[in-house]
Amino acid sequence: MPHVRIFDTTLRDGEQAPGCSMTVSEKLAVARQLSRLGVDIIEAGFPAASPGDFEAVQTIAQAAHQWTHVPVICGLARANTRDIETAARALALAPSARIHTFLATSAVHLTHKLNMSHAQVRQRVGEMVSLAVSFTPNVQFSPEDATRSETAFLHEVLHEAIEAGATTLNIPDTVGYTTPEEYFALIAGIRDEVVRGRDIVIATHCHDDLGLAVANSLAGVRAGARQVECTINGIGERAGNAALEEVVMALRTRADHFPATTRIRTTEIGRASRIVSRHTGMRVPANKAIVGANAFAHEAGIHQDGMLKHRDTYEIMRADDVGLESGGLVLGKHSGRAALRSHLASLGHVLSDSDCDAVFARFKEVADRKKVVDDRELEAIVAGLSERSVQAWRLELLQVSSGTHAIPTATVKLTTPDGVSRVAAAEGDGPVDAACRAIDVCMEEQVGELVEFHVDAAAEGINAVGGVRIALRADGCSAHGYGVHTDIIVATAEAYLAAINALLRVKARHEAIEGVAA
Repeated sequence: MPHVRIFDTTLRDGEQAPGCSMTVSEKLAVARQLSRLGVDIIEAGFPAASPGDFEAVQTIAQAAHQWTHVPVICGLARANTRDIETAARALALAPSARIHTFLATSAVHLTHKLNMSHAQVRQRVGEMVSLAVSFTPNVQFSPEDATRSETAFLHEVLHEAIEAGATTLNIPDTVGYTTPEEYFALIAGIRDEVVRGRDIVIATHCHDDLGLAVANSLAGVRAGARQVECTINGIGERAGNAALEEVVMALRTRADHFPATTRIRTTEIGRASRIVSRHTGMRVPANKAIVGANAFAHEAGIHQDGMLKHRDTYEIMRADDVGLESGGLVLGKHSGRAALRSHLASLGHVLSDSDCDAVFARFKEVADRKKVVDDRELEAIVAGLSERSVQAWRLELLQVSSGTHAIPTATVKLTTPDGVSRVAAAEGDGPVDAACRAIDVCMEEQVGELVEFHVDAAAEGINAVGGVRIALRADGCSAHGYGVHTDIIVATAEAYLAAINALLRVKARHEAIEGVAA
């Protein structure tokens, strides 16, 4: 059965979703998980977009040498000399590199955005693909807004790209406009009229504006596409991209219908979803296919009765197929450091001695409170400590008083970036509000406006570890923070402070860039 390459663009197109920007270290963590997942190509970023994006692509390209599964590392570039040369520099040390260059071909883009004629587009594509090929033989070309382009002209441009050396032709449904029938015909036409049996891979890149991204991608596969561009959790511009987990599991579950397979390790899907959700601050809806909290839940009596009699009555796949098996007894308060470290390594967390000590201390604290700690809670602990490890301001103490006949009051003790201790107290509408207000008083300012507050239990049960995600915005900048604790108020304070520190870093970076520009 033919192999369909999975081209993951979570770190490029996915990160372009509002509020989903990631730091270099967060991008590297996601890239490592994508490697464990087994994706064929990682589009690590858009190197010419910013110094941070260049650094992220370069860092991932260098780190890929150490991974057991080494994907192709790809960088995006507009069809101009500066972008392509910048991408080549960022990818220089990658074990296997690809340059992905693009230029729009639809009339609306040529008229209102590019102000280019058909002849100019054909010439530019030929020249820029040739330039990219001078750096690497692995070059991908995308005619932006292909699904709204005139077919004959689209074919002419794709011919130019092939003649210049492109080995992958990606056909974007940039605005999520097409339907499965139309996209099937478009891909089939390119296969028959442009590729004509040559060793050229046709790829799909579908957006979800009409909720058809996955359906269109699968239609493309049926028509002969052998690469699907997608993102974890379907994040991306506007309504998002085709969701990797949905495409992969559709191909696997309906192998009778789709003439292709992937090399994805599906048991890593659940973990990839959680990591991306934490690092982007983008919550996964409970009813999200494959990875949502309700994807394998059965509440209706008729469904429960059927499940008890035979799982196939209401499940077409298993939770453990995608790494979402229910957590049993994993580690408890009597477990030692070596056992914890070994188990964390099996989950993909290879920690330094100091990081392991910090995780072990928090693990013991949690285990003393709730007896057993499962894999999801361990991952939450690691994620929470990761947030704290990069903070400038640190939470040393939190004390909250609240009740039905009491004014909610919080006292906090913070350590400043210079190591000075500060103590402050504040009242609020509730314990959460009081804790956040006390932090503002301690810092002598409100750093940003709260735009998102979300609480998740890392596992089931009244004593489960709680995770809190908070997003702040100020002066056109936004950032998020994550906190984890069995006490949800403590988790909130940690998340709020993590978001403050992240926002301060983002604002400082923007000010530095503006200073250089000035």
